[in-house]
Amino acid sequence: MTKNALITGITGQDGSYLAELLLEKGYKVYGLRRRTSTPMMENIEHIKNEIEFIEGDLLDQGSLISAIKKSNPDEVYNLAAQSFVATSWEQPALTGQATAIGVTNMLDAVRLTKPDARFYQASSSEMFGKVVETPQKETTPFYPRSPYGVAKVYGHWITVNYRESFDMFACSGILFNHESPRRGIEFVTRKVTDTVARIKLGLQNELRMGNLDAKRDWGFAGDYVKAMWLMLQQDQPEDFVIATGETHTVEELVEVAFGHVGLNWRDYVVIDPKFVRPAEVDLLLGDSSKAQKKLGWKLEVGFEELVKMMVDSDLKKHSKR
Repeated sequence: MTKNALITGITGQDGSYLAELLLEKGYKVYGLRRRTSTPMMENIEHIKNEIEFIEGDLLDQGSLISAIKKSNPDEVYNLAAQSFVATSWEQPALTGQATAIGVTNMLDAVRLTKPDARFYQASSSEMFGKVVETPQKETTPFYPRSPYGVAKVYGHWITVNYRESFDMFACSGILFNHESPRRGIEFVTRKVTDTVARIKLGLQNELRMGNLDAKRDWGFAGDYVKAMWLMLQQDQPEDFVIATGETHTVEELVEVAFGHVGLNWRDYVVIDPKFVRPAEVDLLLGDSSKAQKKLGWKLEVGFEELVKMMVDSDLKKHSKR
């Protein structure tokens, strides 16, 4: 029988890759999207005719209940959030509403309307923040260092709370940084690859950056959405860390991106204090051994391959203009 899936944040990077995956598996895919004057459809333009869209908002529980009634989902993937860390400092209250309270609204709508639906919450490695152990795993205590990280901790624990209080199949994927050509331009990986492409094509002459020493565990979003799906196919709901187990500095990211187009990054990078976070997260490194063992999940795209893929995509995009 065909399964129904409801995805919030379907037009984002993760939502688009997840929608592709579920459509390939024969799901009927419903996408929740907010009413806007100019819908952002670039990431799902190629599959939009295969998706049924439902208008709704995480801050409006009535719309969520209606969306669940309409989609009758077997699986709900809650990917929507205010997900840019820098913006969470500028709009902390909005981030709390969307990224924290929005999870409660979605969980409660599922509980009231379709309690047997399986629920996935997009948790984040930013919850570990000022890490208390390395590598970080499912049992590592959280120490968030931004309003975004704090909101994600709330979303994570309210998911655990609903699972334990109402016997719901609700789980969280604690995903470390995952990127792709569909990543928003405001994120550092895409900012780097897009600017490198523009510099190579003579459209720009410098890349302004903040802290080059910060270390991250970067993987490919297309690999990570497979883990989301696998979590909801288990007999029991559990939370999983999804990560590569490798860490790279922002400087390494910059070096690989410029090197891919035959340029020396030191000739173009300018350090700008305005891009330094008020409270920096210095090192994130995930241990996904539980996911590898229990889910059978595995990494397919490595760091350098990912960066080069993104640079090539941005070169192609800007060459068309």
